[in-house]
Amino acid sequence: MTRAGGLPARMGRLPVVARLVLAVAVTMSLVLTGAAGLVYWRVQTALDRQLHDDLTAYRHSLDRALRAGTALPPGPSGSLCQVLDARGRVLASSDAVSRRALLTPAEVASAVSGRTVRRDVGSLLPITPDTLRLQAERVTARGATRVVVAAVRRGHRDEALRELLAQLALASGLTLIAASYVGYRTARAALRPVERYRTAAATLADGAQKLRLDVPADRDDEITRLGHTLNRMLDRLEASAEREHQFIADASHELRTPLSLLRAEVDVALHRPRSAGELTETLRSVDAEVQRLIALSDALLDLEELGSTDRLARTSVRLADLLGSAVAPHLRTAGQAGRGLTTDAAEATVDVDARWLAPAVGNLVHNALRHGRGTVRVTAAVLEDGLRLRVTDQGPGFPAEFLPRAFDRFARADASRTGAGSGLGLAFVQAVAAAHGGTAHAENGADGTAVTLSLPC
Repeated sequence: MTRAGGLPARMGRLPVVARLVLAVAVTMSLVLTGAAGLVYWRVQTALDRQLHDDLTAYRHSLDRALRAGTALPPGPSGSLCQVLDARGRVLASSDAVSRRALLTPAEVASAVSGRTVRRDVGSLLPITPDTLRLQAERVTARGATRVVVAAVRRGHRDEALRELLAQLALASGLTLIAASYVGYRTARAALRPVERYRTAAATLADGAQKLRLDVPADRDDEITRLGHTLNRMLDRLEASAEREHQFIADASHELRTPLSLLRAEVDVALHRPRSAGELTETLRSVDAEVQRLIALSDALLDLEELGSTDRLARTSVRLADLLGSAVAPHLRTAGQAGRGLTTDAAEATVDVDARWLAPAVGNLVHNALRHGRGTVRVTAAVLEDGLRLRVTDQGPGFPAEFLPRAFDRFARADASRTGAGSGLGLAFVQAVAAAHGGTAHAENGADGTAVTLSLPC
């Protein structure tokens, strides 16, 4: 018993080239069959019309001769005639027919009742001898009812149709073979790049690095676009793998020290009995290291999330509101330190992701308050090329050798601008700028340090 869907399932297991060639062959078979059928029908109709005209003219001449009482006239080459009475008895007949009645009793009765009887004797295929087409009608001659039968041979007509069938079959077969071959070659040529891509993907699965597909630059078809898409996917996979390796390396490098300190503190506390004051001090030290671990983990996770973000959730934000939310958490710190903290925002609205941009500006403000001097100024303006955010202080500035790597992860300047920070603040700022399609730039000016974010908006 065949299961439902067996044929589609078997078709689905065939190679793509085989399915394409089979589809071409089936489609061409249907088209060729329809075309051959149309040609055959048109030729057969033309031959039958000519045969019918000859037969009708011959029967009319027989009718006139019978009514006039003259001899039955000869018809077209190979034609036959026969005259029957109302009971089906042969009254007159061509020599080739002899006394054999060409009509059955039922056909005689139908003709006597006034109907025209038409019938073919013999078949086109298989070939049979003495193929005829006959036509019979009732004729009243001298008060008597007679049935006149006229017949012509179909030999030439049938031979022409058989020859036509053979030629159509041969032409259709050759056309089908040619179409299938062309379809096969075309499918192979079209899918050759796909096989190349598959081989390259298998190489990548085996551990190959920096692999890219060889995509022609002078084409723009479906296969070429697939290749470009796969290359972009490979770029993303490689970037993702690099981010993962970077995250693991950063985490293992930076978490080792605070974890070692925590273990050392706990080991010392457990080594001998401690007073309540000593235990309290140890717990405070442990708490400080735990807070450092939490801040470091949050910074690493933020960097990883930014690196894997495809699209930022840009919304329309007033510049004044953006700077206000970024600066607000640091106003108390600035006041306690006796430092000035000012903002200067243009009256404008920009399309940015405030969820990331506000903390980035806040990081710059925090660094300026922590490592700089004097008043911290935050300015924002919309220029022709986009949004320009700038945070300045009046401190001594970055060391010259630190500026080229200021935005690298875990990069720290000298002790004058370094404390217990993780070295991820400026790296986070640059990641936010890059996610917005912009840049971050640090410089030392005449009045102190300045960090500038340039973002398209």
